Amino acid sequence: MRAAYIGLGNMGAPMVERLVAQGIETTVYDLAPAAMGACVAKGAKAAGSPAAAAAGCDAIGVCVPEDDHVRAVLRGPSGVLAGATPGAVIAVHSTILPSTAEELARQASAAGLGLLDACVTGGAARALQGKLVYLLGGEAEHIARIKPYLDACAERIVHAGAIGSGAKLKLCINLITYLQWIASFEALTLAKAAGLSQQVLEEAGRGNGQITELMIQFMALHKAPEAARKSEGMQHYLRTQMHTAEKDLAWALKLAKESGVALPGTALASQLMARVYAVEDSGRR
Repeated sequence: MRAAYIGLGNMGAPMVERLVAQGIETTVYDLAPAAMGACVAKGAKAAGSPAAAAAGCDAIGVCVPEDDHVRAVLRGPSGVLAGATPGAVIAVHSTILPSTAEELARQASAAGLGLLDACVTGGAARALQGKLVYLLGGEAEHIARIKPYLDACAERIVHAGAIGSGAKLKLCINLITYLQWIASFEALTLAKAAGLSQQVLEEAGRGNGQITELMIQFMALHKAPEAARKSEGMQHYLRTQMHTAEKDLAWALKLAKESGVALPGTALASQLMARVYAVEDSGRR
């Protein structure tokens, strides 16, 4: 199997490293030359465009921030649809709207390609360990066609249903994540104000199972010294995480509206991400 991977950020880079380690020939593309260079150092090959990366590959992974970025990667004379070999399957790992997945699947099919909304959950460390969970929407035959590619990074594969179902499931899972962040942040705020340490809160919450390992990882942010949290590099990282959270929650609310349900807790959460992520921009607190 030959794979292409476009988008070498927080999740893309470790997924590529894992693919290469599992013996899958992988060609990469990213707008940042340094990101490509790091993957080449791990054994991947570099390409000059998404089309060039996709040429001759069986599986084409796409992991870029937002819906319009995915469209840009797929479309145009240098896009994946122009370069991919008929019969290849595109796995979109980005968190996108279900309607975007459906739109892109139609365009891929017209080009003789398959497409899955192949959302991932688990984080960078689990990607390197091959312990991600895939949330897939699309045709079973497309999943079977790129099974070695998926198995390289996955501990579990959940086929949620037709195209768009993986995106729907990812939005539901992300909603749980961000509500956990708010619960963690507010419990920690109250504990500290009442004279309790973060350590004792974590010990109690771990003991009765209410605080998960993911929540512990998030709460580590609030253990960092104030100077470190306010540093330019950390604030850039936190703003990036905040924008991702706000986008994901906005997409969950859009899906809720289309589905005819109200999510008041999610609406409130979408307004609190700057505070939860300790972003210092005064207008966002």
